Amino acid sequence: MHPCVETLYKDHRAWLEAWLRRRLQDRFDAEDLTQDTFERLFTRRDVTAINEPRALLTTIAKGIVYNFYRRRSIEETYKEMLAQMAPEHVPSQEARAIVLEELAELDRRLGRLAPKVRKAFLLSQLEGMSQAEICVALGISRATVQRYLVQALRACCFEA
Repeated sequence: MHPCVETLYKDHRAWLEAWLRRRLQDRFDAEDLTQDTFERLFTRRDVTAINEPRALLTTIAKGIVYNFYRRRSIEETYKEMLAQMAPEHVPSQEARAIVLEELAELDRRLGRLAPKVRKAFLLSQLEGMSQAEICVALGISRATVQRYLVQALRACCFEA
């Protein structure tokens, strides 16, 4: 480990963990997200050029906390859906874990799309709206709807 990385960790880990604990109200989540934050920091190309480490750590941690809550929301929604299923149709623990990973990845990919592209895709896939209905709902042309749907499908199915 580069000496600068080790120093950053030693000097700021406890501070960041306390900062996260105040926001999350959970010691274990704070510990996990502290490690995730430093992991992300250490994958940066040049950690030796960091002038304001706490500002950078805070910025990284905020993004990680946001993703943490989004993932938790997805998990809660999925659990609610499972609770409504007949017991014989509830998937195994392994299948549920795989579905949650896929849902989180899909959410991440959709999150990178422009809002109107994402909205058109969700109206099509979740609401079952036709392209003509999406045109009216979003106030865009049919060609634009088609372009948006192709863009969203590419993001969901082919991009990493």
